[in-house]
Amino acid sequence: MSVWGTVVGGLVGTFVLTTILRTASELRLTRMDLPFLLGTAVTSDRGQAKAIGYVLHFVAGVLFSLAYAIGFAALDRSGWLLGAAFGLIHGLFAGSALVNILLPIVHPRMGTPMSSIASTALLEPPGFMMLNYGRSTPVLSLASHIVYGAIVGWFASAVR
Repeated sequence: MSVWGTVVGGLVGTFVLTTILRTASELRLTRMDLPFLLGTAVTSDRGQAKAIGYVLHFVAGVLFSLAYAIGFAALDRSGWLLGAAFGLIHGLFAGSALVNILLPIVHPRMGTPMSSIASTALLEPPGFMMLNYGRSTPVLSLASHIVYGAIVGWFASAVR
């Protein structure tokens, strides 16, 4: 297993994950835009939020790939199938806890189920597994995270 391979896999995997989700958004299969969600946590300027969000998303992709590397090292093996399993866990965690529970708490421009009618939120809260962004969003998010994990696992085992 190679940590550098895992990091490169994280970059490639994030690119592929982002492309899948961006394409799904353009095809109106989901209204989710992860880079925009991340960027609007930093700025209310919608244009800047997109650019900042992409940078933050790629940084997160590398950080998650390092977490995968720790898992690969603990199990003393890596590969695309193990990476895909990690991606499934990652996707379930991201959809159920990270984006649904933690993001609305810390995001200054996102509404919550407790937001009052008088408040104006820039973003709708995602809801469980991000269902507020479309019925196909959970499937698309999980599938793209599985692909991300498979790419990270493949790079981790292929690059020495």
